[in-house]
Amino acid sequence: MTVFQAGTDGYHTFRIPALVLTRAGTLLAFAEGRHDSAGDTGHIDLVLKRSTDLGATWGPLEVAATEPAGGTAGNPSPVVTADGRIVLVFCTNAATATEKRIRGGLDVRRVFVQDSADDGLTWSAPREITASVKNPAWGWYATTPGHAVQLTGGRILVPGNHSVPPDHHDGGHALLSDDGGATWRLGYVDDGPSNVNESTAAELPDGRVYLNARSDSPLPGTRADAYSADGGQSLERPFLPQPDLAGPVVEGSVLAWDSDLLLYSGPADPSARRQLTIRASRDAGQSWKPVHTVSQRPAAYSDLARLDGYTLGLLYETGERAPYEQIAFERIPLAELPV
Repeated sequence: MTVFQAGTDGYHTFRIPALVLTRAGTLLAFAEGRHDSAGDTGHIDLVLKRSTDLGATWGPLEVAATEPAGGTAGNPSPVVTADGRIVLVFCTNAATATEKRIRGGLDVRRVFVQDSADDGLTWSAPREITASVKNPAWGWYATTPGHAVQLTGGRILVPGNHSVPPDHHDGGHALLSDDGGATWRLGYVDDGPSNVNESTAAELPDGRVYLNARSDSPLPGTRADAYSADGGQSLERPFLPQPDLAGPVVEGSVLAWDSDLLLYSGPADPSARRQLTIRASRDAGQSWKPVHTVSQRPAAYSDLARLDGYTLGLLYETGERAPYEQIAFERIPLAELPV
């Protein structure tokens, strides 16, 4: 089912999906609404649609966050907290601030948080948290994108990435909050050779955090992963290549299910953003196998959510000729997956 269609609601293109299920059973689908082009720079809003029937139908588009001067509000990282609120972390920059300029220190990326106590109908005023979660020496900066996680002990963990001068290679880090999103600090920082960005996280049954990231490094493969035994404060080892997750350089999503089951969504064609595939792991992310091909069509970014004990929700970029024609939603019965 199409949730966001390019060329509608006053937007040229919709990109960067994020999906969460609220405590009241409402699905919230977030995306970047790009006004003027499909590019990453310009006038971009964070938009939202709600579904109260687990994705069978979707309500009208709402603007969840915007950059007041007509710039970019992007990289949505929502999480549903134990008290039922939705905390949304995101980044902003000026409309003319390209990634190249930001990496070179000529423009800046800022980080904000806001929350909703009524299932995403209304949102608090955004609060800037840049000084708490960004090293001033970093250039580029981005949150997840995709859903963040609240760990069993209550800590909110938002994976992030940044660029490191002087060569501007990518590194990974975590934004942490132990008070429901009121205050934030940096957790682990990994500036190693895996050159990770666009990370996603899941809590394992033993309490560790599994982190999986896009990798643009000269090392083998396009995915890397790491583990944290202290809730994202530090890593057990640096990010290392994950050879089982073959595919193009692109964002992916991980989701912890019951017991020892981890799920991953991402394109499986190594040469192009297409063939979106669900893969599964029974050994805490050490190895992966394909269990479901969603489509052979072009496809790019995606996000996973648990709808109930039997059904997986998937929000993903796709199209007939290119992967950015629409953002679609699918329900996938877990019983159909050979996990």
